[in-house]
Amino acid sequence: MIDSDGGQLGVMEVRQALQLAAEKGLDLVEVSPTSAPPVCRLMDYGRYKFQQEKKEAESRKHQATVSIKEIKFRPGTGQHDLEFKLRHVKRFLEEGDRVKVTVMFRGREIVHQERGHEIISRVAQNLAELALVEGTARLEGRHLSVIMVPKKHAGVVAT
Repeated sequence: MIDSDGGQLGVMEVRQALQLAAEKGLDLVEVSPTSAPPVCRLMDYGRYKFQQEKKEAESRKHQATVSIKEIKFRPGTGQHDLEFKLRHVKRFLEEGDRVKVTVMFRGREIVHQERGHEIISRVAQNLAELALVEGTARLEGRHLSVIMVPKKHAGVVAT
Protein backbone atom coordinates (compact mmCIF):
# COMPACT_ATOMS: atom_id res chain seq x y z
CA MET A 1 0.00 0.00 0.00
CA ILE A 2 1.36 3.40 -1.01
CA ASP A 3 0.13 6.68 0.47
CA SER A 4 -0.95 9.65 -1.68
CA ASP A 5 2.38 11.33 -0.86
CA GLY A 6 4.35 8.29 -2.06
CA GLY A 7 5.15 6.89 1.38
CA GLN A 8 4.90 3.17 2.20
CA LEU A 9 1.98 2.16 4.40
CA GLY A 10 2.86 -1.53 4.42
CA VAL A 11 0.79 -4.64 3.68
CA MET A 12 -2.89 -4.47 4.70
CA GLU A 13 -6.19 -6.09 3.88
CA VAL A 14 -8.46 -4.75 1.15
CA ARG A 15 -11.24 -3.72 3.58
CA GLN A 16 -8.79 -1.80 5.73
CA ALA A 17 -7.31 -0.10 2.61
CA LEU A 18 -10.76 0.86 1.31
CA GLN A 19 -11.70 2.26 4.71
CA LEU A 20 -8.50 4.34 4.80
CA ALA A 21 -9.21 5.65 1.28
CA ALA A 22 -12.77 6.61 2.25
CA GLU A 23 -11.54 8.47 5.36
CA LYS A 24 -9.10 10.52 3.29
CA GLY A 25 -11.61 11.08 0.46
CA LEU A 26 -9.35 9.38 -2.10
CA ASP A 27 -9.60 6.39 -4.42
CA LEU A 28 -7.83 3.05 -4.00
CA VAL A 29 -6.07 2.29 -7.29
CA GLU A 30 -4.35 -1.01 -8.06
CA VAL A 31 -0.95 -0.07 -9.49
CA SER A 32 0.71 -3.47 -9.92
CA PRO A 33 -1.76 -6.37 -9.90
CA THR A 34 0.77 -9.04 -10.88
CA SER A 35 3.13 -8.61 -7.94
CA ALA A 36 2.72 -10.59 -4.73
CA PRO A 37 1.07 -8.96 -2.80
CA PRO A 38 -0.59 -6.57 -5.30
CA VAL A 39 0.46 -2.93 -4.94
CA CYS A 40 -2.28 -0.31 -4.44
CA ARG A 41 -2.08 3.45 -4.12
CA LEU A 42 -4.26 6.11 -2.56
CA MET A 43 -4.94 8.88 -5.08
CA ASP A 44 -7.60 11.13 -6.55
CA TYR A 45 -8.15 9.09 -9.71
CA GLY A 46 -10.20 11.75 -11.52
CA ARG A 47 -7.46 14.31 -11.02
CA TYR A 48 -4.83 11.78 -12.12
CA LYS A 49 -6.71 11.04 -15.38
CA PHE A 50 -7.15 14.78 -16.02
CA GLN A 51 -3.40 15.38 -15.62
CA GLN A 52 -2.59 12.46 -17.95
CA GLU A 53 -4.91 13.85 -20.63
CA LYS A 54 -3.35 17.28 -20.21
CA LYS A 55 0.16 15.84 -20.69
CA GLU A 56 -0.93 13.98 -23.82
CA ALA A 57 -2.55 17.11 -25.26
CA GLU A 58 0.62 19.10 -24.55
CA SER A 59 2.79 16.52 -26.30
CA ARG A 60 0.44 16.48 -29.31
CA LYS A 61 0.59 20.27 -29.51
CA HIS A 62 4.35 20.19 -30.07
CA GLN A 63 4.21 17.54 -32.79
CA ALA A 64 4.65 18.73 -36.34
CA THR A 65 2.34 17.17 -38.89
CA VAL A 66 3.93 16.87 -42.31
CA SER A 67 1.69 16.18 -45.24
CA ILE A 68 2.63 15.20 -48.76
CA LYS A 69 1.09 17.25 -51.55
CA GLU A 70 1.15 15.92 -55.10
CA ILE A 71 1.50 17.86 -58.35
CA LYS A 72 0.94 15.94 -61.57
CA PHE A 73 2.46 16.69 -64.95
CA ARG A 74 2.19 15.04 -68.35
CA PRO A 75 5.04 14.59 -70.88
CA GLY A 76 3.38 17.18 -73.12
CA THR A 77 2.92 19.81 -70.40
CA GLY A 78 3.65 23.23 -71.89
CA GLN A 79 5.99 25.89 -70.49
CA HIS A 80 3.21 28.12 -69.15
CA ASP A 81 1.43 25.23 -67.42
CA LEU A 82 4.74 24.11 -65.93
CA GLU A 83 5.39 27.60 -64.51
CA PHE A 84 1.83 27.78 -63.20
CA LYS A 85 2.18 24.46 -61.35
CA LEU A 86 5.64 25.46 -60.09
CA ARG A 87 4.03 28.37 -58.22
CA HIS A 88 1.81 25.84 -56.40
CA VAL A 89 4.82 23.67 -55.57
CA LYS A 90 6.68 26.71 -54.19
CA ARG A 91 3.71 27.59 -52.00
CA PHE A 92 3.49 24.04 -50.65
CA LEU A 93 7.22 23.97 -49.88
CA GLU A 94 7.08 27.36 -48.15
CA GLU A 95 4.25 26.03 -45.96
CA GLY A 96 6.58 23.20 -44.93
CA ASP A 97 4.88 20.36 -46.81
CA ARG A 98 6.64 17.69 -48.82
CA VAL A 99 5.73 17.63 -52.49
CA LYS A 100 5.49 14.57 -54.70
CA VAL A 101 6.16 15.58 -58.31
CA THR A 102 4.57 13.04 -60.66
CA VAL A 103 4.71 12.70 -64.42
CA MET A 104 1.83 10.57 -65.72
CA PHE A 105 2.21 8.63 -68.95
CA ARG A 106 -0.76 7.53 -71.04
CA GLY A 107 -0.75 4.95 -73.79
CA ARG A 108 2.41 5.02 -75.88
CA GLU A 109 3.86 7.98 -73.98
CA ILE A 110 5.56 5.48 -71.65
CA VAL A 111 8.11 4.88 -74.44
CA HIS A 112 9.40 8.46 -73.98
CA GLN A 113 10.35 8.34 -70.31
CA GLU A 114 13.21 10.75 -70.95
CA ARG A 115 10.62 13.54 -71.34
CA GLY A 116 9.35 12.77 -67.85
CA HIS A 117 12.89 12.88 -66.47
CA GLU A 118 13.40 16.24 -68.22
CA ILE A 119 10.28 17.68 -66.57
CA ILE A 120 11.33 16.44 -63.13
CA SER A 121 14.88 17.80 -63.55
CA ARG A 122 13.47 21.16 -64.72
CA VAL A 123 11.24 21.34 -61.65
CA ALA A 124 14.17 20.40 -59.40
CA GLN A 125 16.39 23.09 -60.99
CA ASN A 126 13.74 25.80 -60.59
CA LEU A 127 13.18 24.89 -56.92
CA ALA A 128 16.84 24.24 -55.98
CA GLU A 129 16.89 27.16 -53.50
CA LEU A 130 13.71 25.99 -51.73
CA ALA A 131 13.87 22.19 -51.77
CA LEU A 132 16.01 19.08 -51.84
CA VAL A 133 15.15 16.09 -53.99
CA GLU A 134 14.73 13.01 -51.84
CA GLY A 135 16.14 10.02 -53.70
CA THR A 136 15.91 9.56 -57.45
CA ALA A 137 12.91 9.49 -59.76
CA ARG A 138 11.07 6.15 -59.56
CA LEU A 139 8.78 4.63 -62.15
CA GLU A 140 5.71 3.15 -60.45
CA GLY A 141 3.53 1.67 -63.15
CA ARG A 142 2.81 4.54 -65.53
CA HIS A 143 3.83 7.26 -63.03
CA LEU A 144 7.35 8.66 -62.74
CA SER A 145 7.64 10.41 -59.38
CA VAL A 146 10.07 12.02 -56.97
CA ILE A 147 9.56 13.58 -53.53
CA MET A 148 10.86 17.06 -52.75
CA VAL A 149 11.53 18.16 -49.16
CA PRO A 150 11.70 21.82 -48.06
CA LYS A 151 15.27 22.80 -47.13
CA LYS A 152 14.29 24.32 -43.78
CA HIS A 153 12.66 21.00 -42.73
CA ALA A 154 15.14 18.71 -44.46
CA GLY A 155 16.14 16.32 -41.70
CA VAL A 156 16.59 13.54 -44.24
CA VAL A 157 19.80 13.31 -46.25
CA ALA A 158 18.95 13.80 -49.89
CA THR A 159 20.75 11.88 -52.61
